[in-house]
Amino acid sequence: MSYPWIPNSSDSIIKEMLSTVGAKSLDDLYSDIPRELLIDESKWNSMPIGAGRPLSEVEVSRIIDKLLDRNAKLRVPPFAGGGLRPHYVPPVVKDIVTRGEFLTAYTPYQAEISQGLLQALFEYQSLMADLLEMDVVNSSMYDWASALGEAALMAVRVKGAKRVLVPDVINPFHLSTLKAYTWPQGIEIDFYSTDKETGYADVEDLKTKLGKGKASAVYLEFPYTFTGVVDMNAKEVSGIAHDSDSLFIVGVDPLALGIYKSPGELNADIAVGEGQPLGLGLYAGGSTLGIMAVRWDGSLIKQMPGRIIGLTTSKDGNSRAFTMILQTREQHIRRSKATSNITTNAALNAIAAAVYMSLLGPKGIKELAEAIRYRAHYAALVVSRHGFKLPLKGEFFADFIIEAPEPYYNLWRLLLDKGIMAGIPLSSHVTWAKDSWGLLSFSEVHSKEDIDLLANLLGEVVRK
Repeated sequence: MSYPWIPNSSDSIIKEMLSTVGAKSLDDLYSDIPRELLIDESKWNSMPIGAGRPLSEVEVSRIIDKLLDRNAKLRVPPFAGGGLRPHYVPPVVKDIVTRGEFLTAYTPYQAEISQGLLQALFEYQSLMADLLEMDVVNSSMYDWASALGEAALMAVRVKGAKRVLVPDVINPFHLSTLKAYTWPQGIEIDFYSTDKETGYADVEDLKTKLGKGKASAVYLEFPYTFTGVVDMNAKEVSGIAHDSDSLFIVGVDPLALGIYKSPGELNADIAVGEGQPLGLGLYAGGSTLGIMAVRWDGSLIKQMPGRIIGLTTSKDGNSRAFTMILQTREQHIRRSKATSNITTNAALNAIAAAVYMSLLGPKGIKELAEAIRYRAHYAALVVSRHGFKLPLKGEFFADFIIEAPEPYYNLWRLLLDKGIMAGIPLSSHVTWAKDSWGLLSFSEVHSKEDIDLLANLLGEVVRK
């Protein structure tokens, strides 16, 4: 059948294409598949799958609506974090990134026809470099976890030791991805402790671990995504790493940098992080944006994965121009010399982040960070009044752990039935947390009334 909106679907064109490849029919294209695995067309309408027959679009739409009705109806934005949390996205961000010029899956290989897209990504790199106070930023990775995996591989290529040290409270999802990246290359992921009272890095344990053998990198989250603690020992950890000839990798929440030290101030060699707070919202588990930056060091820059957009001049020197530079991935270099197999990025999300950062500016990001921190600390105060303890005493930004008098999952479940997503039952995800521990997260979308509602319901559930 010929379809007007599907190119090359007319019988005459199909016959011409089949003739060119030496096939007599479309079925010949599947001749390598054993006949017993092919399903006869006459059986499709009676197979015991799905509805047992093809459905119309209207029928599919009704089924989906019923499935959506099973979703929990939350009364207020979720208090769940762990690396991603709800944030307000100004409409202008969506308006700009949905312009046809940006809505493309096309990679801007041909600089002569992609100057607008290349400049947008260059602006992202520049704005992110200012925020991180790092010298070189690539034009994005998939997410924080993939950026961490690539950073670990970079460090091993630069320093040579197949060992990376990470904190024992590392985000479990990041750890899983990190292991997936490093395991095939025989890289050991070792752990250093964090203090059980403050949540800060145990610098003596870190020294001991480094004394037992060289590590190519020491990694630290700033803040820790599964405790919420902002590590006041971060600068000391950086110094210890460098004294042991290890690279210092720091993973950041970019909004926290409005009030806390930047990776540059912490003397980080590599900075990674999650750009989701920068105008990307929350849907379908994302949307995510992997941040990666390095200091001005040729050995690091040449090992960066992904792509870097550079500013240059036209051949006659009369105009500025943007182009992709320093790509050492497998598509642009001899495979044996390639540093990364990563071939795509999150360009549209990077542009959204650039729009968001340009809208807020340094003053706006600082005010937003202060507003988030204020909400989290107010929440800690009011939940404490209802008898909940805070097991970690260290500084925190947007998230903190509370200790309940009973298994936290039970409370979480009861509050979910009331339309409140009360954080994350930690022991469901990590082994170091008690069953009674839950991680609460806050952002600018939570009002004082929202926080009071959470605290009151937590108190009511516990008192029953």
